[in-house]
Amino acid sequence: MKALNVDVAVIGSGTAGLAAYRAAKTAGATVALIEGGEYGTTCARVGCMPSKLLIAAAEAVHAAQLAPAFGVHIDGKIRIDGRDVMARLRSERDRFVDFVTRDVERIPEADRIRGHARFENDHTLLVDGTLRITAKSIVIATGSRVTYPDAFRKLGERLIINDDVFAWTDLPEAVAVIGPGVIGLELGQALHRLGVRVAVLGRGGRVGPIADPEIRAYAIQTFSRELVLEPDAHFVGMEREGDRVAIRRGNAEGVEFTEHFDYLLAATGRSPNVDRIGLENTTIDRDAAGVPVFDSTTAQTVNAAGPAPIFVAGDASNFIPLLHEAADEGRIAGENAARVAAGKPVGRGIRRAPLGVVFTDPQIAIVGGGWQALEQGRFVVGQVSFEDQGRSRVLLKNQGLLNVYGDVATGRLLGAEMIGPAAEHLGHLLAWALQNQMTIPEMLEMPFYHPVIEEGLRTALRDLDGKLRSAHARAVRAA
Repeated sequence: MKALNVDVAVIGSGTAGLAAYRAAKTAGATVALIEGGEYGTTCARVGCMPSKLLIAAAEAVHAAQLAPAFGVHIDGKIRIDGRDVMARLRSERDRFVDFVTRDVERIPEADRIRGHARFENDHTLLVDGTLRITAKSIVIATGSRVTYPDAFRKLGERLIINDDVFAWTDLPEAVAVIGPGVIGLELGQALHRLGVRVAVLGRGGRVGPIADPEIRAYAIQTFSRELVLEPDAHFVGMEREGDRVAIRRGNAEGVEFTEHFDYLLAATGRSPNVDRIGLENTTIDRDAAGVPVFDSTTAQTVNAAGPAPIFVAGDASNFIPLLHEAADEGRIAGENAARVAAGKPVGRGIRRAPLGVVFTDPQIAIVGGGWQALEQGRFVVGQVSFEDQGRSRVLLKNQGLLNVYGDVATGRLLGAEMIGPAAEHLGHLLAWALQNQMTIPEMLEMPFYHPVIEEGLRTALRDLDGKLRSAHARAVRAA
């Protein structure tokens, strides 16, 4: 068996793994980058980029359908060519993957190890049973994979995940999307607008990442006007019938009915890829799901004796599974792994204000952990509806509701949840303000041009400012 000794070993060459490799190399460490699958990040290959390409095509169709409302009439019927849609998606997707692959290929060949790695102990990895790598520290950046109930497996090739959608050469007639989370909502609405008959079904009432009851109710009402969305559907059963999937469910009156679809798209969640790398052979602590316990500011895992020489980053950490967070975690993990290899103490990395965006129409944005991160009784809510907001009405994008949260004691912004136009941009403004610990009066001192959608944010901030002042006045009187 061959042997290799390095300062740092990184398992996985996705977004987090590449960031960890570069950070460790910049710090002067010798590094082995180990990859058991294809090069090309989840984002580029089957995530962010191909999904946005499908959404872009759907938005083009929707814009054409909306044109008559502006007095612009398109002669003839709008024709959607599924083969052309998917050909552009795959072509552009391959370009994005190629960019990543070329970056990986620029890494010295001696640093790139192909094969599946498993831990033998805290400092040793066995790669495909042919190479033993000994490292002073190790970074786990193995990503995640789609998970779904075992009962779905009986559907055979009629069961698909988002990876499969991006391999299509044409669009099907009908798809049932199980799971109205981020992926389910984005792909479900896009396919619907591209002429596919879609039903987005779930259990428990969840809609994307929304936790605020008002925003969730508004989202369900808005999306349900366009397509079939049942976040808490009553499932009776599902079966494979030839080349189709039969789903039996009940309506609000308790009447059962059956619908047939070409595919069932499982959008029921993802699981960290940490169950097949031999973590049981290490000393590190793991949670109930088997995921390493770690410090989010250092990316370092722990064991009974304290900090361990193993770090975790990206989706494998199951912390905040977003690309920019994976890049940050990878950089922090790589820098600290190099420090440990050099016998130096680890450093605390900068973690950004939480920001999540769902690219539906209207878009969804969650800032600062949203409603579920708030302490009841310590905050007040400012609100704006975009239904009568000037710029939104001009654009015929006047669907939306924004709730911003302020701290009663300090007057600072705590976060926000919204569904509405330009949520990806409003979310950034709010996240920047949150990271800079701005108070609501300070935010209102910032410039707001006219007429822009951002004026809606100002309306919500003014509402929040008034409520904070009233809460402060009540507290003073009570004292």
